[in-house]
Amino acid sequence: MQAQSTYESPFGELTLLADDDHLLGIWFKDQDYFGGQFDLSHVPRKVTPVLIKTGLWLQDYFGGDQPDPQTLPLQLTGTTFRQAVSQALLAVPYGEVTTYGALAAQVGETLGRPTSPRAIGNAVGHNPISIVVPCHRVVGKHGELVGYAGGIDRKMMLLGLEGHTIDVDKACLMTPKV
Repeated sequence: MQAQSTYESPFGELTLLADDDHLLGIWFKDQDYFGGQFDLSHVPRKVTPVLIKTGLWLQDYFGGDQPDPQTLPLQLTGTTFRQAVSQALLAVPYGEVTTYGALAAQVGETLGRPTSPRAIGNAVGHNPISIVVPCHRVVGKHGELVGYAGGIDRKMMLLGLEGHTIDVDKACLMTPKV
């Protein structure tokens, strides 16, 4: 059975979704694609062990720690392609970034077929497990902060939390570690 709860992050309210055994989603309440493939209108608000563990993980993350996403029982959903993109995102370490092009090459190699940065961007934008599956760590090839379903301002704040210096006027990383 699915359950949802909310978490008050420093960057806005998050909705968390889990089933009995897995974390299924984390969304900022006003982000694009809120709820993704899930109909949250019929999911009860409830406290569960998975949601408690996720809340503690988020507390550590927003507190400046570097919690390991693999400590959470993630259920990656979507097509095989989207799941491969999520796996590639999970491999991007805290405090580092990658590009859409680099992810396209990596996912293409994993799947044994070429893919495009645009297709990667679409999959990244529909990531249902924000923050934990770190889609905010994907930037343009020159460090520009393009695309984030939670908003570019939040992407800047998340990357800033992870130690990046942001040129706010140009919406790009000052010193991209790509």
